[in-house]
Amino acid sequence: MKLFQQLLVAPAALGLLATGANAAELNINGVSDYAASADQVTSVTQFSDVYPTDWAYQALAGLVETYGCVAGYPNGTFRGNRAMTRYEAAALLNACLDRVTEVTDELRRLMAEFETELAILKGRVDGLEARVGELEATQFSTTTKLRGQADFFMGAVKYDDRDECNEEVAGACESDGFNFSYRYTLNLDTSFTGKDRLYTRLRTGNMKNVWTESDSYLSDAKSGDNTLKVDKLWYSFPIGNEFKVTVGPLIENYYMIETPTRYKPILKAFKLGGYGAVLGASTGQGFGVQWRQDVDPGDAAFNIAVNYVADGGDGAKSESKEGMFGEDTDAYLLSQVGYGNRKWYLSALYALKNARQPDGSSTAKAAMGYSTPTAKNLAHPLHAVGLRGYWSPEDDGFIPTISAGLDFGWADSEYYGNAEAVKGWMVGLNWKNAFMDGNKLGLGFGSYSSYATEIRDRPNGGDQNFAIEAYYDFAVTDNITITPAVFWVDDAKGKDQIDGANKFGGLVKTTFKF
Repeated sequence: MKLFQQLLVAPAALGLLATGANAAELNINGVSDYAASADQVTSVTQFSDVYPTDWAYQALAGLVETYGCVAGYPNGTFRGNRAMTRYEAAALLNACLDRVTEVTDELRRLMAEFETELAILKGRVDGLEARVGELEATQFSTTTKLRGQADFFMGAVKYDDRDECNEEVAGACESDGFNFSYRYTLNLDTSFTGKDRLYTRLRTGNMKNVWTESDSYLSDAKSGDNTLKVDKLWYSFPIGNEFKVTVGPLIENYYMIETPTRYKPILKAFKLGGYGAVLGASTGQGFGVQWRQDVDPGDAAFNIAVNYVADGGDGAKSESKEGMFGEDTDAYLLSQVGYGNRKWYLSALYALKNARQPDGSSTAKAAMGYSTPTAKNLAHPLHAVGLRGYWSPEDDGFIPTISAGLDFGWADSEYYGNAEAVKGWMVGLNWKNAFMDGNKLGLGFGSYSSYATEIRDRPNGGDQNFAIEAYYDFAVTDNITITPAVFWVDDAKGKDQIDGANKFGGLVKTTFKF
């Protein structure tokens, strides 16, 4: 027996001797048998009088199977209800100390073998602790995360038959030469509970040029004069596991529905599966409720959403200052029902748009027989229905991710030249890891926003248009992406619009994320 084990056992022996115990009373042979059995027991099931229903069963199982230092009697019993003698306690303690000594020696050997690696790990942990302490002392906020993005746009647009453009129509002959502009965005995501979200977007830029004109508007482009301002602000919070409520003074309706597309376009006309009669609203004051079925991750689920956004009251972009629920307030009621998962999704949407009805006969275009069949200039109230969906293949390859959208809208108009029925459609294709891992190829085509199919007091009606684009996202690093793109827009404002409405454009977009 090792020295320190003898020291531990000695008090037990001395205590017994002090009481005058003799060999007969101590049953030394029985103690020897008890001690010897500790080396033979390898499972608690070897004890015939120990059952899984016993309150200490798990403790015994752990001592036997993990440490191997529980002893019984030669007849295969444990006698858990019997008081043990001090000699039996000493024998059991000796068996456990032998096991602890074996483990300790093995640990010393391993520590000596990996001494260098352990020292390196300790140094790294110390360094990480120092960095964490520095970050905590200098962090922006304990509740807010900042995501930034800077976009550079370089490119130009070429009009078809430019020399024949109609100078009587404002903006028809503006310059379309090469330009270099930027957009700078700061996204602030704040959470107070870990489940809610306060979203604030700060944005500035100098894109008051061809990229923010109605017939070549880029996706998420914003006309600007280098002034930094808050252009999105809303707050969402959950109710239970399936409901979410969103309210905000600066919000668009598509933030309050399930995203119905996987295609990220260059032209704004292809945004959200078609940015027209159904999806397409100015930033305003709004609120919405979303419900999503609580299912296991990856399983298909139903969702329902309804929201209301109005551009009314003080600071409104529209002429109406009647507040959120005024008769002439530029407002959108949008609802969605959908079903799917991250690989495929299908949704139906209904929109009711209310806006002051423009007197088309008083405009220069209407006087010349032209119409402007865009979502903002339709008769009101406008009713629109749409379908959106996407499908992604299991593996990257020749087959792309497919997104598509289809819209129909109708309204009654009092004025000559206003559209009374509209239609819009688009198809977007994306190839992930095209040519190189991390890159993406995109191709989109369809109508350039919604176009008029019926116009008041014009028997010929239809005012079709068409657009197509292609781009390639080249990931230089995880934070820098260069996107060359080309697009063609045919009769953006309808086939009966001014000469020169057809245009070919090309640009290079560089995105920096931080």
